[in-house]
Amino acid sequence: MAAAISVLLPKSTTIDLLKQSNSKFLSGCPLEGLSLNFKPGYANKPRDLDFPRLIVSASAGTTTTTTTGGGSGRFYVNFTGFPFPLGPFLNRRTIRTEAVKDCIWLFEQEQALGFSSVSTNIRMTVIKLKSGGLWVHAPIAPTKECIQLVKELGAPVEYIVLPTFAYEHKIFVGPFSRKFPEAQIWVAPRQWSWPLNLPLEFFGIFRAKTLLHEDLSTPWASEIEQKILSSPEVGIGPYVEVAFYHKPSKTLLVTDAVIFVPKQPPECISNDSLLASAKNGLAVKLLSKGKEVSQEPVVDNSMNRQKGWERMVLQILFLGPSNLLEPNASFSQMSQKLIVSPIVKTLVFSKVPEKVRDWIDSISRDWRFKRIIPAHFAAPVNANRSDFVAAFAFLDDLLGERYVTRPSLQLLFTSIMGKAASYFPPDDMKTLSSLDQFLVSVGAVKKTVSGQSLSNRKV
Repeated sequence: MAAAISVLLPKSTTIDLLKQSNSKFLSGCPLEGLSLNFKPGYANKPRDLDFPRLIVSASAGTTTTTTTGGGSGRFYVNFTGFPFPLGPFLNRRTIRTEAVKDCIWLFEQEQALGFSSVSTNIRMTVIKLKSGGLWVHAPIAPTKECIQLVKELGAPVEYIVLPTFAYEHKIFVGPFSRKFPEAQIWVAPRQWSWPLNLPLEFFGIFRAKTLLHEDLSTPWASEIEQKILSSPEVGIGPYVEVAFYHKPSKTLLVTDAVIFVPKQPPECISNDSLLASAKNGLAVKLLSKGKEVSQEPVVDNSMNRQKGWERMVLQILFLGPSNLLEPNASFSQMSQKLIVSPIVKTLVFSKVPEKVRDWIDSISRDWRFKRIIPAHFAAPVNANRSDFVAAFAFLDDLLGERYVTRPSLQLLFTSIMGKAASYFPPDDMKTLSSLDQFLVSVGAVKKTVSGQSLSNRKV
């Protein structure tokens, strides 16, 4: 979920812990990777969309227990640089679930924003191909536990795919690939980093092939198709995301395009993190609307763990929500539905609405999916093409009538659903809107681009 922020703010630079390996770069220094695993002792809206459902739901898979290594199998040293180091720094639990029987598995770990109490989950998706090999989407930290859970699938890793430019997903590609040296690495185009636009080799990613839009020559093309959103107009670097469609299971894979916030916290987020977020710290005091803030110790119970999760979600989605002291009202409006994250909507998609519209229209026109797997929050999400399009209904207001075809009753209903789903509490949006205005004023990002002005740009 840091993708939108990383478009606009300085990219993190990794502080390495290096050890001997066969890979070398720069002055010939040995390189293991940026993170090291130690072993301790609608153009036109489609007319054939499925009729939208009133409820979009997230379905749970079958949880697989972690390996017998216990805590030691979760040890992983990971240091990332200013301004947003990514934790946990020493211990990462991996949860594996089966999304589609004998076909798709989800691997999740906790991801914390630096030394703060804000955490979410980050997800790697693994698909078993007809060849018998595994196709890995957005690798996570290759702890001993994680790698063992992959190997338990009983199939070789053939392809490792980086579907975005975003640092939070890029950082683990190199270390993960060295656990499976025979696998091919494929990356989204227009990779970049800030403040120095470093080559992929700096991140420990070697011999990578570039993903191309609607490329039919990829070795998995008969089973998995791909469409690329690449928008250089957003800010200091382009926003790039590759969507994939697994045809046999009718599954859409995205990174940050849409999310489904679950009512309960993901299993991989620790109780310690939830309780830390439930404490009434400085952020809560600043966003308490003048109410008295209790300083009583936080007791470990389900109510406090839930409060911690709700506070995490609001900070992730809004940066500075209106009321962290009593988060339930705002949380209820943001959870249990397919939405575009307020950060991504405000800082990215509103800048290039025409390109985003073309991308989602192409996805909904060509791919008849029945579930969506994002890289964060809940998955798999039981959602069809109309649900997906509805989440982007806010684009209609940005693009105006020139981009809206004469609506059928079905599309009108989809639009109404989408605008309701994309309504975010105005008080919660104040901090994000102010940040957007500031970034525009200093030239870090572009103003919201109309369809007319964007159409005159040369890309």
